[in-house]
Amino acid sequence: MKGSRIAAVGHYQPARVLTNEDLAGMVDTSDEWITSRVGIRTRHIAGPDEPVDELAAHAAAKALAAAGRAPGDIDLVLVATSTAVDRSPNMAARVAARLGIPRPAAMDINVVCAGFTHALATADHTVRAGAASRALVVGADKMSDVTDWTDRTTCVLVGDGAGAAVVEAAEEPGVGPVLWGSVPEMGHAVRIEGEPARFAQEGQSVYRWATTRLPPLARQACERAGFAPEDLAAVVLHQANLRIIEPLAEKLGAVNAVVARDVSESGNTSAASIPLAFSKLVEQGAISTGDPVLLFGFGGNLSYAGQVVRCP
Repeated sequence: MKGSRIAAVGHYQPARVLTNEDLAGMVDTSDEWITSRVGIRTRHIAGPDEPVDELAAHAAAKALAAAGRAPGDIDLVLVATSTAVDRSPNMAARVAARLGIPRPAAMDINVVCAGFTHALATADHTVRAGAASRALVVGADKMSDVTDWTDRTTCVLVGDGAGAAVVEAAEEPGVGPVLWGSVPEMGHAVRIEGEPARFAQEGQSVYRWATTRLPPLARQACERAGFAPEDLAAVVLHQANLRIIEPLAEKLGAVNAVVARDVSESGNTSAASIPLAFSKLVEQGAISTGDPVLLFGFGGNLSYAGQVVRCP
């Protein structure tokens, strides 16, 4: 096989919806303050009995069903997450156990908000090398577990959820070359650290970096796949903040593309945000089979990774 393709996608969000009005009763904030600064109106919050691997398994099961594949068809499970509670067993192994996947290689990938696009590239490379034939790639995070709900600068941002993709060998590559990297000296700008672990960020630094440094990198990802920005049918950026997504998409020049804005209803779900938003576009029929779509993640560690994929 000459490459890999995404055969199907799926997503899952917890039932509980937390609105801006709900948050206004918890901290000193308002719907106007939140929407004007980050564009978020609602977010889904998992309960104490809904761990990360459960969110991941729900999304993964939907992707498997959409692809028409059985658990035994999968030989690699990759879960991108930064909110795993335990060191071992990892989330990938737990997802495999929940789904009854018999003998997969099972690994977690922690690149925070850019985790899914890193995991997708890893799956593509593994399939191209012949070390796996079909992979389950999941982005899942329970950001509510690492949030200080008294801090209005961060608690208004986060949501919980998962998105997944089935990636398999293909004669015609449907996953383009990855462009990835990081800015280690600015890694402190987005953090999940301490005891208990808490999410914190330097919002203005992240905003300036994302809106100035990322547009040329996103264009390079398109070039590596042989596309111009105007060729794209959709752009799915990490759903961090609508005030980052919109200027970044505009500077990219993807004038004919649908721009994912799932952050408005889901908040920042970290590694889940790209597959969650991508799966919703597919489910809604906003993009068609074979359409070129740019996926581009960025955030924690000030890491980034992006590739152009063909819509399943």
